[in-house]
Amino acid sequence: GNAQTIAPCRPGFSQSFYTVFVPRGVLQGLNIHKGKSLQLKFETCQQIEEVSFESSDPKFSVRPDGSLYAEQHVTNLTEPIQFMVTARDSAGKYIWETTVKLALAGHLLSPPVNQVRTNDFAGDGIYGGSSHNHYQNPRLITFPRQHQRGSSNGLRRQKRDWVIPPINVPENSRGPFPQVLVRIRSDQDKEIEIRYSITGAGADQPPNDVYIIDPVTGKMSVTKPLDREERASYHLRAHAVDINGNQMEPPIDLYIYVIDMNDNRPEFKNQVYNGSVAEMSKPGTSVMQVTAFDADDSTTANGLVHYRILSQTPHIPIPNMFTINGATGEISTIATGIDREKVSQYTIIVQATDMEGSLNFGLSNTATALISITDINDNPPELDSKTFQGEVPENAVGVVVANLTVRDKDQPHTPNWNAVYRITGGDAMGHFAIRTDEVTNDGKVIVVKPVDYERNDAFTLMVVVSNQAHLASGIPSSPSSSAAVSIKVLDVNEAPVFPSNPKIIRFEEGVPADTTLATFAALDPDRFIQQTIRYSKLSDPANWLKINRTNGRITTTAVLDRESPYMKKNVYEATFLAVDNGSPPATGTGTVQIYLIDVNDNVPVLVPQEALVCERSRHGYPVNITASDLDSEPNAGPYVFELPSYPSSARRNWTISRLNGNYAQLKLRIPYLEAGMYRVPILVSDSGNPPLSNTSVLKVKVCPCDENGDCTVLGAVTVAGLGTGAIITILICIIILLSMVLFFVVWVKRREKERQTKPLLIDPEDDVRDNILKYDEEGGGEEDQDYDLSQLQQPESLDHIMSKPAGVRRVDERPVILESQYPVRPTVPHPGDIGEFIIDGLRAADNDPTAPPYDSLLVFDYEGSGSTAGSVSSLDSSSSGEQDYDYLNDWGPRFKKLADLYGGGGED
Repeated sequence: GNAQTIAPCRPGFSQSFYTVFVPRGVLQGLNIHKGKSLQLKFETCQQIEEVSFESSDPKFSVRPDGSLYAEQHVTNLTEPIQFMVTARDSAGKYIWETTVKLALAGHLLSPPVNQVRTNDFAGDGIYGGSSHNHYQNPRLITFPRQHQRGSSNGLRRQKRDWVIPPINVPENSRGPFPQVLVRIRSDQDKEIEIRYSITGAGADQPPNDVYIIDPVTGKMSVTKPLDREERASYHLRAHAVDINGNQMEPPIDLYIYVIDMNDNRPEFKNQVYNGSVAEMSKPGTSVMQVTAFDADDSTTANGLVHYRILSQTPHIPIPNMFTINGATGEISTIATGIDREKVSQYTIIVQATDMEGSLNFGLSNTATALISITDINDNPPELDSKTFQGEVPENAVGVVVANLTVRDKDQPHTPNWNAVYRITGGDAMGHFAIRTDEVTNDGKVIVVKPVDYERNDAFTLMVVVSNQAHLASGIPSSPSSSAAVSIKVLDVNEAPVFPSNPKIIRFEEGVPADTTLATFAALDPDRFIQQTIRYSKLSDPANWLKINRTNGRITTTAVLDRESPYMKKNVYEATFLAVDNGSPPATGTGTVQIYLIDVNDNVPVLVPQEALVCERSRHGYPVNITASDLDSEPNAGPYVFELPSYPSSARRNWTISRLNGNYAQLKLRIPYLEAGMYRVPILVSDSGNPPLSNTSVLKVKVCPCDENGDCTVLGAVTVAGLGTGAIITILICIIILLSMVLFFVVWVKRREKERQTKPLLIDPEDDVRDNILKYDEEGGGEEDQDYDLSQLQQPESLDHIMSKPAGVRRVDERPVILESQYPVRPTVPHPGDIGEFIIDGLRAADNDPTAPPYDSLLVFDYEGSGSTAGSVSSLDSSSSGEQDYDYLNDWGPRFKKLADLYGGGGED
């Protein structure tokens, strides 16, 4: 036999396909005796404790030892029977399958002479497809014969006699290629020439040409190494035809299985895994899980991954603090003593090996597991000292008295580390508090309530510190630490204090000057120091008071008036200072509030001062009057209103009726009173004891009224004090003023009209002067105002001027042409020459590229120096030359005057 490498033991069936040939001797009337058994070989490799078998055909069963047993009588084996056998471990974790086919011994499906027998069960009639192909002598696969049966109607039918066992091909074969796998043969090849072919994925379909077949010999080969991870099986069909392409045999199915080889290493999902476990965890505490995948067949040892820990860093307290489940990759603790304060992180190298962890045959890969140790509160805070010292000035608030330092080994800035301070004794009045520094965790003793040296010159506080989080169970230490804080109070010079502040004093108003109101003395809190206090005035709005410098006695400097604007709600407020002679001097402030009691010292005043009444009593409405008094109740209202006996006209023309305690009505007593201004005296008395009276004059305007009781306009003017003559005079003046304005406007309009209609001295047709026509045009807008002043200067280059036609120039250019600027005209001019001359000039100006961007004046009458024209004196009547000016008559009305002047010169 061929030398083969001894592969490691793998649990499973010895064959993936079994063929069982049942001898004819065991049949009685084509029956298989019930109880006849054959054995299937299953390898446990001493790894599987218990295996159960199950058949897909209920007529057959497999016993625990692998024996194939017929549960029922099999009456027909003329056609092979095929079924699946499944094996499962007791945990149900692994499943193995194989195919069993039963055929009658001596049947056409019996192995031919040249077929390789693949196992040692020939005596029992068991044959199987080997996992190793013998390429030197390939297995022969013969097309099944077609059995023909006669029937009453002469019909014949064909049946398939057997199923071709699968072909197993190992992956990653080294060749040489092509490698012969099997030989396909038809029984008719002895009679006719047969051509063989294969179809399907791997042959004539993608992936193409993986398998080929010799069309003459029928040898099927593989052309290249196979990769099970790319494709695990192929399904081909073999065909046999004659040389004319006629099908000679029905196609047969070929199943090719790629046998897995261990050619893939386990691959971790991550190269670095992060996990955590609390310190002081018990052994067996799960930490994390690592996972590796192997692309090989997971149902074989090639794909079964086993995990192990290669190293641990650091080796504290022992090198093996963790363990890993070889099958699942779960990492857990195996020892006690995990302490974050000693080791905060472990680095573990994990190895994954296939072949179930075999270091000799398996492939391996590694990954890193970082295990962080999480903190628990296993270390209580400890104060650095049992006693702390501090001092504080009296009356100070918010100052830090002492700093309490603490140590805690737990993770900083966590509840396990954060300190909480409490004062448990020595501060009954709550003068102090402790605040935790968030950065250093120290305790700051702060004054929250002022301390008085004269009452208590020292404090001894009992302080306890603990963590925010509770101390972990099982820790023998105390959860807190305590210390004593001694605080010394420093004496400072305190300001004098007024015992009653503000001090309230009650007096009647009108108190004369130099009246003593009260003594406003201050006390010095510094009882252990003899100091002198001096007083002064800080605020006295009305300057009514003064204070004795030594004893604090307050006296008045003016009469106190309750009705003064400095009074607020009958209270006058002044502020005084008390200064001691300490070092440095201290100042205290005190306030005196003087409540002035009202006395009846202000007369009532009539309100309103003016009124309007209709001249007839039946029209209009009476006047409501009241009074105001600076005094307060009971020295103000109710008021009494009376008309005095003098003058007598007051009571004769007017009457007063009382409405209530504060209001009365004034109205006419007589039916009619002439319009005008009247002064009505009214006597008003308040309710003081004794009462005060005042005669006030009410100015009453009496005027004519309309039916609604309202004064007319004329009546209002009359009441204002103007007589009828004065009113007429004012109206006449207004009329005269309006007449003067109207006369002036008419005169201006007439002058404007005369100016427009005044005839000219010369007939417009005879006027040869240039006239300016006004079109009220302002230009093109702002763009025309953006002048380029350089255009107004002498240009450096005169080429553009020299190129202009003669006879036209702009007023913004200096003439440089020596010859005449006028166009040359014939001796006897034609009337149209002037028009053409002007048109030529305009055309030249429009086409001038140097023209400025604004409108300019074109000059046509410039003759230039050295003009060919003679002096105008040659036109004198004494000239001997004669010239015909009759053509001027043809130039139109504007040249008519010249025609008259020069056309008749010959006759004169």
